[in-house]
Amino acid sequence: MPSDAFSNLRLFTCNSHPELAEEIADHMGVELGKSTVTKFSDGETSVSIWDSVRGKDCFIIQSTSSPVNDHIMELLIMADALKRASCRSVTAVIPYYGYARQDRKAKARDPITSKLVANMITAAGIGRVITMDLHASQEQGFFDIPVDHMIGQPLLTDYFKLKDLDDLVIVSPDHGSVTRARNMAKPFNVPIAIIDKRRPEPNKSEIMNIIGEVEGKNCVILDDMIDTAGTICNAAKALTDLGAKCVYACATHGVLSGPAIERIEASPIKEMVLLNTVPIPEEKRLKKITILSVGHIFAETISRVYSNKPISVMFDAR
Repeated sequence: MPSDAFSNLRLFTCNSHPELAEEIADHMGVELGKSTVTKFSDGETSVSIWDSVRGKDCFIIQSTSSPVNDHIMELLIMADALKRASCRSVTAVIPYYGYARQDRKAKARDPITSKLVANMITAAGIGRVITMDLHASQEQGFFDIPVDHMIGQPLLTDYFKLKDLDDLVIVSPDHGSVTRARNMAKPFNVPIAIIDKRRPEPNKSEIMNIIGEVEGKNCVILDDMIDTAGTICNAAKALTDLGAKCVYACATHGVLSGPAIERIEASPIKEMVLLNTVPIPEEKRLKKITILSVGHIFAETISRVYSNKPISVMFDAR
């Protein structure tokens, strides 16, 4: 049963990342709500809520990771079930927001799927979203409901502070991550470098140039996600070819699809640090991959949202 402080709060999870949901619940000192999410024989998603939620503030913890479409439907259907059971509010806690990369029309007749998914979430009756490191921060504006956009970079920064690396350079793997790299470089008081790349087709990248001094430096490449790992591994090779002393990589979301694991294993990356916004199965946990938890961040955020306390202090404290 929930503690007195959270008497009207209910936490639920679908099937994408129950381990993280359990960790969040442990941090908050509450139990996960009783529910089942299964499939009918024809593949349709079935959701059953076994706890009373009448008048309660409900939070659904669900990363929309692979299989993306199944996990999106689980989230939407559970939200509908909770609303029809007369809960007071539904908040979607989405550590990793799938389809975030489809945030603009890159060419004629492209969809903006990130906005479409945002519309679906709102239409399902979800009144608030808590997420982390959207592919582009302006995607918060795709939602017509409040979005609490948490940042994973401070966790990565704290980890590399403990390593006390000398001759450090923070590397942005593309122009879109420059601000993220600058934010990480600031507490170290070190320079940044920028990878100038082009993407001839989805999930493929080519390194064109490197802006900045990397020879004899310890380089840390920072990105929001690592999917097929082509960009990050090509960047690591380019840095090594230019005389970098040692190359580390870090990212918030370890999607690790397709040939990612083989590429990382074969790359000159000494260590890759990921956050657990997406479940990483044992077979993908290489010796050079380190996983840090975001459970305490989401537990604190949920607590503050439920108690109507400001979220900004979590950023100001950094």
